[in-house]
Amino acid sequence: MSEAVVRLIDLTRSFEQGGVRIDVLRGVNLTVAPGEIVALLGPSGSGKSTMLQAVGLLEGGFGGTIEICGVDASKVPSDRRTALRRSHLGFVYQFHHLLQDFNAEENVILPQLVAGVDREAASVRARELLGALGLGQRTTHRPSQLSGGEQQRVAVARALANKPQLVLADEPTGNLDEITADRVLDQFLQLVRGQGSSALIATHNERLALRMDRVVRLHEGVLE
Repeated sequence: MSEAVVRLIDLTRSFEQGGVRIDVLRGVNLTVAPGEIVALLGPSGSGKSTMLQAVGLLEGGFGGTIEICGVDASKVPSDRRTALRRSHLGFVYQFHHLLQDFNAEENVILPQLVAGVDREAASVRARELLGALGLGQRTTHRPSQLSGGEQQRVAVARALANKPQLVLADEPTGNLDEITADRVLDQFLQLVRGQGSSALIATHNERLALRMDRVVRLHEGVLE
């Protein structure tokens, strides 16, 4: 695939608060190429999460154009946007949001079943990813039995399970100590690059951002 994985053209988002209009995004333009890992840098409250929600097709209210793998998401019905999200996108958040009643392997299997993958093949893929993330001996453990770093690795495996063309990560190591954060990010980047996915990773950490292919900065609602 040679076309951009994601293309944002004049993306805007405003909110009304106390009768006052707040412009969070004021015309964001960005293109992410296939296989490219881009760091979205900016302080807390700068609009990074809002921008990722737009790219992830998670909510409406945005102006401008959001193209996912050549499809203008603003011009297709909601079921088509859901299909785009399911088939092309993966998500990692600061907090893992794992299903507490399921073990690590099952948490990684479930999104594959939703996508129509055979149960046995999904299990093989889950064990493969968890093993690559150093969790080969923890596959049957539930989230409550795992450390914070281990839970976030399961979340990474879940995001990559369906081999998405674009992975969106919102402060994926922001809830971890520095040593664990470095380890999880290393494994995350290695897996993303290994399967040829692109990634847009929001962070306020300059040191981590410099490990990406490219850094863009969100400042006063526009990208620098």
